[in-house]
Amino acid sequence: MATLYVENIPNERYEALRAQAKKNQRSIAAEIMALLQDYVPTEAELKKRRKAIDQLKRFRAMTPLGPGPFQSAEEMIREDRER
Repeated sequence: MATLYVENIPNERYEALRAQAKKNQRSIAAEIMALLQDYVPTEAELKKRRKAIDQLKRFRAMTPLGPGPFQSAEEMIREDRER
């Protein structure tokens, strides 16, 4: 596992990180690891995201099979107003 050193962090940023780590009951190092996991995706995670987006695009491109057994929203509103 690689080691990362960060220098010249502004005091205000460091204090904010320290407060967030304390709130989450973590060390500063653990808080940084959590932030990296949340906000810096790996190549495998990016590949999964791309695959999911491609599947959604294919799904959106599909034509509906038909109106189905349900009324349209317009029909339901008309029916409701007529009551």
